[in-house]
Amino acid sequence: MTEPASLWVVDDDRSIRFVLSAALTEAGYRVTAFASADEALVALDSGRMPRLVLADVRMPGTDGLALLDRLKAKRPQLPVIIMSAHTDIASTAGAFRGGAQDFLSKPFDLDAAVDLVRRCLPQDAAGLEMPEVSPAEVSLSAPAPSTELIGQAPAMRALFRAIGRFAQVPLSVLITGETGTGKELVARALHRESPRAGKPFVALNTAAIPAELLESELFGHEAGAFTGAQRRHIGRFEQANGGSLFLDEIGDMPATLQTRLLRVLAEGEFFRVGGRELIRVDVRVLAATHQPLEALVEQGRFRADLLHRLDVVRLHLPPLRERREDIGVLAARFLATAATRLHLPARKLAPAALERLHAHAWPGNVRELENLCWRLAALAPGETISARDLDLTNLASNSGRVDAAHDWTTALADWTRQQLIAGTADLHAKARERLDLAMLEVALSLRDGRRGEAAEALGMSRNTVTRKLGSSRKRH
Repeated sequence: MTEPASLWVVDDDRSIRFVLSAALTEAGYRVTAFASADEALVALDSGRMPRLVLADVRMPGTDGLALLDRLKAKRPQLPVIIMSAHTDIASTAGAFRGGAQDFLSKPFDLDAAVDLVRRCLPQDAAGLEMPEVSPAEVSLSAPAPSTELIGQAPAMRALFRAIGRFAQVPLSVLITGETGTGKELVARALHRESPRAGKPFVALNTAAIPAELLESELFGHEAGAFTGAQRRHIGRFEQANGGSLFLDEIGDMPATLQTRLLRVLAEGEFFRVGGRELIRVDVRVLAATHQPLEALVEQGRFRADLLHRLDVVRLHLPPLRERREDIGVLAARFLATAATRLHLPARKLAPAALERLHAHAWPGNVRELENLCWRLAALAPGETISARDLDLTNLASNSGRVDAAHDWTTALADWTRQQLIAGTADLHAKARERLDLAMLEVALSLRDGRRGEAAEALGMSRNTVTRKLGSSRKRH
């Protein structure tokens, strides 16, 4: 009978060590728990070596990433799972760059953690000790701090883990999400945490360039290629050579340019406009869109083969209404940034004002919230921003207003058609929720956040208003 596989759990949180060790022991593993990375390093130096290690990132003394570095230097093939309650891009990218097998966000489900361990263990891990292998030098540079993409909503934590993992591999990435969610920030994070970080990051919004100029902007042109081309122009692909090229709103690219882009992705080469010299480049393409590209393919407006080339990895940014638990921390960050740059006193949100923000529909997503915070920093008379101060920013009138000349049911029909084409699930329930939130936001804004008066104005009970707001926050 083979011995159970030996696992190490390294975490300064006693409760985490206890429950995780108990769950893994019950699953049939032999578990040794350490309260610090330094304790684990002592065991490592004494010649002990487990089959898998679970280590927290932030611990007193030596941190989990430094422990990962030491473990990988001694046994490069040892599976290591990094754990953290602070799931951000710097932590996940540092973990995967250092050779971690996976990243486990706290709090975690114990069954899911045990299943992850089972999947990460080598197939022959029934108790056989690992053979000695020659140490390999693994460098682990300190990850650059990220102050751009922030959030602790489950969808954002999953996104951060994905960015940390996929930043390390040179695959094309398609970033999807509504306007204002921060797609360029995802692209910049993928570049910043990748081996290409020392090379250029070049961004181009394909929808902002006239179609007749876009080809030259992407691929460059030779002098005399067309009227007004007095000198050679180096395009974005050449500018990004060795680095990353971010193509925003890729769904708006003209069909003729889609063909040229497809060749560059497939062959890594192209001609400048009016040129005869074949240009070869090494560029990682990161594309973004707010449109359902599959629907555009069905309509003949986007090439299916180009979609397949771009969509090697897909990362989705959730709209702000689906991550409402992040509104408070995002608003605090934007207010602090605005106060610093405008040389104004720091501002903070009163509970009633924050409640108003939670109830808002946020059609403009994070960008709308950021703009609002800048206006509040400049216009609010006191250091504490009240619900009444929000009226100065026209928050209510910007909450998904429908043009009076356009019947709102027609707008609803258009929206429904787009969502059905995109294959959105549970559409009726989502539409009802958005309708409720829009009406509640307006009523609360007109009644300065007083739920009782807002409920009366809508013909609802106060309990119903509270329940709808609460259930929405739980779901999102």
